Amino acid sequence: QVQLIESGGGLVQAGGSLRLSCAASGRTFSRYAMGWFRQAPGKEREFVAQIWWTTTSTYYADSVKGRFKISRDNAENTVLLQMNSLKPEDTAVYYCAAGLKGLNSGGVDYWGQGTQVTVSS
Repeated sequence: QVQLIESGGGLVQAGGSLRLSCAASGRTFSRYAMGWFRQAPGKEREFVAQIWWTTTSTYYADSVKGRFKISRDNAENTVLLQMNSLKPEDTAVYYCAAGLKGLNSGGVDYWGQGTQVTVSS
């Protein structure tokens, strides 16, 4: 059974940092793109960042470029999202995702349950 389990969400002041973690299990993800989406109240879920497991090639949404950094820990089978210079508009539920065809084109095969990130002004 495939599982993507997020952790690391919470409440932070604007300008602060948080690090999200996604522990992946249940299959081999070496051919997958792993990454993050987010969904704010009343808005559609949107792509945030992805990393290809084998090549470590990354791709970011313009709204987070230069502030967020995605990486993966091969030994722990974990994907990390370091979020710096957080803004109130980053407030959302953040979802870990995995897809064989890449995430930024909407090809998600697996979803995590989500973790709340709240940025206060």
